[in-house]
Amino acid sequence: MASIPELLDGHVTLEVECLDRLYLNGYIGPLATSGGLVTFMREQLGKPIPSPVMLGQVTEKFREAVKAMAEREQIPVYQFDHKERKDDVANDFRRKRGVRDGVVFVGVAQEKTQAFQGKKIDGHFWFTRDKTVYVNHYYFYIDDDDFGPLFLKVCSYAPWSTKLCLNGHEWAKRQLEKKGIAYEALDNGFLSCAEPERLQQICDSLGPEDIDRVFRKWLARIPLPLRREDREAGYDWNLSIWQMEVSLTQIFDRPCVAASSSKKSFATIWTWAGRTGCSWYSIGW
Repeated sequence: MASIPELLDGHVTLEVECLDRLYLNGYIGPLATSGGLVTFMREQLGKPIPSPVMLGQVTEKFREAVKAMAEREQIPVYQFDHKERKDDVANDFRRKRGVRDGVVFVGVAQEKTQAFQGKKIDGHFWFTRDKTVYVNHYYFYIDDDDFGPLFLKVCSYAPWSTKLCLNGHEWAKRQLEKKGIAYEALDNGFLSCAEPERLQQICDSLGPEDIDRVFRKWLARIPLPLRREDREAGYDWNLSIWQMEVSLTQIFDRPCVAASSSKKSFATIWTWAGRTGCSWYSIGW
């Protein structure tokens, strides 16, 4: 039986390794504990007696800011149904609106999170995050000039976590377009490119500075639960990796046979990617 390298030899017309889907956590370090939250309310918000009412006020101001932005910029606000696939809804909005470097729409979904809850004991409020609760999360579906389609999710309850989801293939496509390099796209990848070596160089160049830059760009452009002065005082979001996918796309001069292999915590899947192409997806947890 022929090995995979033997099957591929002489039949690969394009090979590209690229960061694929990247899902990042946005967290505020000083608000990770109940003590940090109390300090924030006392010293930053100027409230000597911390209470859940203050947190509710922050949440309400955030909701109103989102509503005001949507009305001002004529951005649709969509309430997700729990049975819907958010990607399908987002793709439909993107097709209809054709927004470039702006917010396409805002999605609202009730989802579980470990938000702070206050309980009064001996005349004082104690805050814990030991239970999950359903609260509103705001999905800002964005078209970015450099990264293409992405979304930024903001939890409306303390500690106001965020999540950023983007795709390295979409970033590479935008860079090719800016440089005037012709390419044919797959649903998630590349079928052909006029300058394959340059394409690989572009994919390799995507780094943490680029990702942090786009994150900061949109934090500055959308409503947030915390004020600018709060963030300047050190209550700002940092990123950590939640999920990262890397793909190796190989385009063949004739159809191929799919194959797969798996290990305990790492999966490599050879999947059909069009009439003459296959992609290896390396998915880490």
